[in-house]
Amino acid sequence: MNPPDLHFAPLARLAYQVERSQQRRRARSLRRLRRRGVAHWIWIAAASLLLVAAGVFADYWRTLPPETVATYVGRSACIDCHQEEAAAYDGSHHDLAMDLATEATVLGDFNDATFEHHGIVSRMFRDGERFLIHTEGPDGEMSDFEIKYVFGVEPLQQYMVEFDRDAATPENADARVQVLRISWDTERGEWFYLAPPDVDEKLAPEDDLHWTGIAQRWNTMCADCHSTNLVAGFDPKANRYHTTFSEIDVSCEACHGPGSTHVTLARRKSLFWDRHLGYGLATLKGESNEPQIQACAPCHSRRGPIAPGFQPGNQFCDFYDPSRLSETLYHDDGQILDEVYEFGSFTQSKMYHKGIRCSDCHDPHSLKLKAPGNQVCTSCHQHPAGKYDTPSHHKHAPGTPGSACVDCHMPETTYMALDRRRDHSLRIPRPDLSVSTGTPNACTGCHLDPNNVDAEKRPELREYADWQRLAAAGDESVQAEIDRVDRWADEACDRWYGEERRRDPHFAEAFAAFRRGASGGVDALAQLAREAASVPAIARATALDELAQGADPRTAAAGASAARDALDDPHPIVRAAAARALAGELVRPDGAERLADRLGPLLDDSSRLVRVHAARTLATTRSYVGLDAGERVRFGQVMDEIEAGLGVISDRSGAHLDWALLCEATGRIAEAVESYKTAIRVEPNTVGPRSNLAGLLENLVEGQLAAGEGTPESIAATRKAIAELRRQELPLLARDARLAPTSAPLQYRLGWAYYLDGQMDKAMEHLQRAASLEPENEDFQTAVRLLREKLEGSAETREASPGGGSAASP
Repeated sequence: MNPPDLHFAPLARLAYQVERSQQRRRARSLRRLRRRGVAHWIWIAAASLLLVAAGVFADYWRTLPPETVATYVGRSACIDCHQEEAAAYDGSHHDLAMDLATEATVLGDFNDATFEHHGIVSRMFRDGERFLIHTEGPDGEMSDFEIKYVFGVEPLQQYMVEFDRDAATPENADARVQVLRISWDTERGEWFYLAPPDVDEKLAPEDDLHWTGIAQRWNTMCADCHSTNLVAGFDPKANRYHTTFSEIDVSCEACHGPGSTHVTLARRKSLFWDRHLGYGLATLKGESNEPQIQACAPCHSRRGPIAPGFQPGNQFCDFYDPSRLSETLYHDDGQILDEVYEFGSFTQSKMYHKGIRCSDCHDPHSLKLKAPGNQVCTSCHQHPAGKYDTPSHHKHAPGTPGSACVDCHMPETTYMALDRRRDHSLRIPRPDLSVSTGTPNACTGCHLDPNNVDAEKRPELREYADWQRLAAAGDESVQAEIDRVDRWADEACDRWYGEERRRDPHFAEAFAAFRRGASGGVDALAQLAREAASVPAIARATALDELAQGADPRTAAAGASAARDALDDPHPIVRAAAARALAGELVRPDGAERLADRLGPLLDDSSRLVRVHAARTLATTRSYVGLDAGERVRFGQVMDEIEAGLGVISDRSGAHLDWALLCEATGRIAEAVESYKTAIRVEPNTVGPRSNLAGLLENLVEGQLAAGEGTPESIAATRKAIAELRRQELPLLARDARLAPTSAPLQYRLGWAYYLDGQMDKAMEHLQRAASLEPENEDFQTAVRLLREKLEGSAETREASPGGGSAASP
């Protein structure tokens, strides 16, 4: 509406004003409606966002029930999401660790092939789809045996036969499975006999090392590391196995843990993994290298079980007791000697202590090295460029032996006749230590000259370890050549490096001094045990163990003193060794009380390894009686842990013998008797349980006589049982003493057994042998002296007697 002319009448002006007012009201109403609409949508948007946020938060907050237990689901549940990893794993040594014997998996020649060893001609042949071998069985007779499983693919393949399967064996379980010693060399394409280490003669069928013996039993010696989720399923009462696994080889869940929780989380409609359970698998990646190394350790270490049920993500020392650097397993400087795998070596290395883990060098799925040749090392060791992979560093022409990093820093030793394995301690060669302590070094290993020894010995000298073996056996010409090259290598290092040459102190010097009885050896080893900052934990634990095993009180006291300083060590294997070495406190008059005071708190240690060794020491020294009431309860609980751990190896006589000794020490006599009997039943040909049970029964008889208890008939029956046990034990002891003629304890035990059997001349022969093998052992020397006095006294009595007489009974 146009504004009215000012000359119009007042009525027109009024109408104009009314209309303008209405327009303004309508405009204000429209603006209010618009504001209300914007606010409305803002509220709607805000509410929507709030709902979304609430949903996201609810999704995040949602978690699986805390009681959820992961179970094994198999690799097929992993492949869809992890195809790259599955492709790398396919055909790896983990994938081919074990298989059913089929046309596709058997590599050996079973086309009516024959192989002879120790006069036995074995024949490998087919019967349709079955693979069979005609060879010597457990009864010494030649028989046909069906191959059920194959083991491995390179450099050898082994074959397994199942025994004892009956109607009670579940379809999804295996009975006793034995591994043949006749094996297939996959590189040469020929059969060979895999002899036990240092055993050249034919094995008797009843020998534990025979292919049908317990040392070749898959269920207890191999299966745990060649299958996934293995349960041995041994019944000591029935002496039968019902062994099961979720997958036949080393599959995904062997390293990552049971995967059902992970699969459930991956398949649910969620933006998040579980806030408590994460991915639902073991966490193997992170700042620390320990989770991954401890996941690999159970199968890549020499160890004994202390608890059942290990899964990746668990603490290794809560389930296993790793072997220390004993002189039967490692050289004095920690280099590998026996078949000890990688863990014990790698934990000595500087790389381990700098946080390096297995997957830094090895692809965890294909198991191949991550780079070819020296590149696997120079990918990290490249400062400055070319510093290491050059003759100025390794002193060898490129492409020749010695120019590869592993030749000098990871020397090889052959095990299982064909399998060359590298030392993972990644050490600098130390010819100076070879000269002073006799330890090996990589330089000498390459530069020994067989022409400097007698021609008839040369065929035996295939590798450095063979030279060391012959030298240790007393071969002077072999030792002379090793000494010559050790000195040459030491002088070469002096020329190359001069004043800059590395001559760092090494624990080899303390071990060598102690093991050879050198002056100051005890003090050196005790000091080594205290050097937490510079000495690997496995070496410190070994030092404590060897002091604890010393035959004289001074050594035991030095071990106990060092052990007191190690009780707070951060590493459980050192604290556990301290718990063992504290037994040396018993050289003090108040030793039992001191032990109870020091070991009582360790019953609550965070590591099961420490707890069980504290309890063992308290039990075997009988110092547990000094614990307070609360500690006695914990002692009982840890003893239960020990019993459960021994159940893992309940198919071995030693587990039941061990438990019987602990029961006997803690006054559980009836249980000890039953455990000794179980040990005899499980392994009838083993030494120990019979003589220990005879000694226990003899103590019971003496106690009955002293208390005026028991009938003459019951006592006579017990004595008859004692005599029979000792009669059965004598040939077993004689067998073991013959197989280990340099074992002083075995010779002593055999001499004592002959004494109890009234065979005095044989008793003296073996007691004297024990005393000559360990002249510092006062028990052995005392036994010889007392027996000589007894024999001389008996001779004088016979001479004085008018009618002569017979030899005195033991």
